[in-house]
Amino acid sequence: MEMLMQYAWEHRLLPPGPVATVDGLPLRIIDPGRRNVDAGPDFFNARIEIGGRRWAGNVEIHVRASDWHRHNHDGDPAYDSVILHVVGTDDATICRSNGETIPQMVMPRRDDLDRRYRSLVDRADIDIPCAPLIAAMDVLRRRSWLTTLAFERLYDKEERIERIRRERLGGDYEEATYVTVARGLGFSVNADPFERLALATPLRVLGKHADSLFTIEAILFGQSGLLDAPAEAGEPYASQLMHEYRFMARKFGLRRPVSLGWKMSRMRPANFPHRRIAVLAAMIAGGFRLHSRILAAPTADQARMLFLPALSPYWHTRYTFGPESGARAGSTLSRPSAEIMVINAAVPVIHAYGAAHGDDRLMERAVEMLQALQPERNSIVEAFARAGLRAESAFDSQAVIQLRRRYCQERRCLACRIGHFTLTRT
Repeated sequence: MEMLMQYAWEHRLLPPGPVATVDGLPLRIIDPGRRNVDAGPDFFNARIEIGGRRWAGNVEIHVRASDWHRHNHDGDPAYDSVILHVVGTDDATICRSNGETIPQMVMPRRDDLDRRYRSLVDRADIDIPCAPLIAAMDVLRRRSWLTTLAFERLYDKEERIERIRRERLGGDYEEATYVTVARGLGFSVNADPFERLALATPLRVLGKHADSLFTIEAILFGQSGLLDAPAEAGEPYASQLMHEYRFMARKFGLRRPVSLGWKMSRMRPANFPHRRIAVLAAMIAGGFRLHSRILAAPTADQARMLFLPALSPYWHTRYTFGPESGARAGSTLSRPSAEIMVINAAVPVIHAYGAAHGDDRLMERAVEMLQALQPERNSIVEAFARAGLRAESAFDSQAVIQLRRRYCQERRCLACRIGHFTLTRT
């Protein structure tokens, strides 16, 4: 409720008609102020008029006036600049640290605003509660929001890469690219287990045996925990890998992550983590050096070729350890999977490096790659397309994925432009 009150104050969505303080003095809102997202009062630099006298300062908003005391604002000098306390219920008098009473106003309710807000945030049974109104938005407004969302998602990925590079990898860009590629191979389902696997299996260790695809597979599969059951069951190749892994683990002092939590239910066999680990091993064989190659790729199509390594023959006919599959599994990633790797690995690496070094050309190339690729095909993109928000490129599909995960799922409708359109439409 407090967030809705802040939203209504910020966007001047109070019911028409005069307003007054709880003491009956006429109140005029000249400027609601600037929203504060950090510590301190909710709005800075507001301007109001109370009983004909103008005030400039800050505004604090609470559901109940007594929340002022519960939040320990009384006695806090940071709140002495508050010129108006806006509340839903007047159940207490509040004062500055010197004892001066702060003017208070009960915010008048707009039933239509409450109703529209509840229709968005209380419908847990509907994935996109605003879907009926998306098509009613003008094209320019939709396009602007998609652009903002696409960059927001790209910045999120960039920040993740930079944080891991600085905090976990000693600033090494090649290691950061390796971890990013590993995370990308997990797609959304196994992204976290793949990242944990890569962080627990340093690239510098794998690089010492870059001339042996078998050894690299042994280390990665051994670290993944996916070797245990097949090796115990006597599967020949898995047993050989396990023997090699035990030797390498002792040699390098490797510690296997505990319970990576691989997911395989309701998944196409081509997306099983076994094949994706085999792809990662094939990329490392012969020397990784993918960071510089990604930065040098001038187009999305050439970047895609970097994610099509030749797998070891064992995986040409298998999706997991065991007997050969009935159909040929393939000697590398499929084209759509390689394009997703460009979206989730190459583009963020290029943009992150460009941002860190102030290279606008690299950052522009990353965006151009997204705009050149076809939109991803998944349930999120398809759901928004049915609602009228159609993705024309991977740039757009990244935007709607960001919209779904960072706004719809978290019901952050008050921070969403579609939500704003829904709440303020006439």
